[in-house]
Amino acid sequence: MTRGSPTGSDRSRAITGALLICVSAVLWGLDGVALTPRLYRLPVPLVVLLLHAVPFLIMLPFLHRRLRVLAAMGRRGWAALLLVSLTGGLIGTLAVVRALFLVDFDGLSVVVLLQKLQPLFAIALASLLLREPLSARFLLWSSVAVGGAYLLAFGLRVPNLHGGAATAAAAGYATVAAAAFGAATVFGKQLVGSLDFASATFGRFGVTAVLALAYALATGGGLSLGQVTGAEWLLIVVISLTTGSGALFIYYLGLGRVRASVAAICELCLPLSAMLFDYLINRSVLGPWQWVGAAVLIGAILRITTSQQRECGEAGDGRRSRPAGPTGN
Repeated sequence: MTRGSPTGSDRSRAITGALLICVSAVLWGLDGVALTPRLYRLPVPLVVLLLHAVPFLIMLPFLHRRLRVLAAMGRRGWAALLLVSLTGGLIGTLAVVRALFLVDFDGLSVVVLLQKLQPLFAIALASLLLREPLSARFLLWSSVAVGGAYLLAFGLRVPNLHGGAATAAAAGYATVAAAAFGAATVFGKQLVGSLDFASATFGRFGVTAVLALAYALATGGGLSLGQVTGAEWLLIVVISLTTGSGALFIYYLGLGRVRASVAAICELCLPLSAMLFDYLINRSVLGPWQWVGAAVLIGAILRITTSQQRECGEAGDGRRSRPAGPTGN
């Protein structure tokens, strides 16, 4: 065997990692189409609060010792945790939940697909903060991705921005969510330097729950826990254990076993599964130009992601890098 050639164990590890990432991506696709939208009867701030508070309480008995790790963090670590929780936790989740509720089970996969703009915002924000010029290739493929996103959301129609048009509003909120998750990816890199993944995830859910509670109280929504039915409580617990913190742990478990370029390809299971679930569950089918837009968007984002990883030297030195996950963590 030549030096550096993969062993059977390495291949098995990589296959397992790829499968784990695919499973997590499919779970996120299922959540956006079949789970979270079922909570449409509840106020959006309350939904965001419960989707973070319940997973935090579930993790608390197992990760309570991480509270000491969080308490020992310095100011920079806490600043990064707060920014990740504010962008990827509160703002991103508020935006995507509102987008899912607006479409009323008609075109849920469009909302999920528009979140694939996340790497575009992550790379642009990282460049802005580091004051590094963006490459012409990135600008080109970003323009292609935006064009694909437009076709996906509106086809060849001019969007109706008046009268509270649900499609245009949902597309706007989904784009805001993508930007927020992209920002969380940038701030999350600073957080990873201060915390291990388990502590960071535990802390992010806890801090986001506090922020969501403050937002609900400040906007006059209050807790309103009495209006949550037994079926909705069960659904929230299911989301927490599967597509919430459960899928996030599965994703990072797989990410530690594969290259970032492989992970980027595996993450395509998210939009593909969203479109499949949207058809099987809601009988919602994309129009011809929306299919074109979806293909253009996914292709452009995949090109941006893989090009960025090559520029970071992944292909040259064989090191693993952490791509922007679907949830922006």
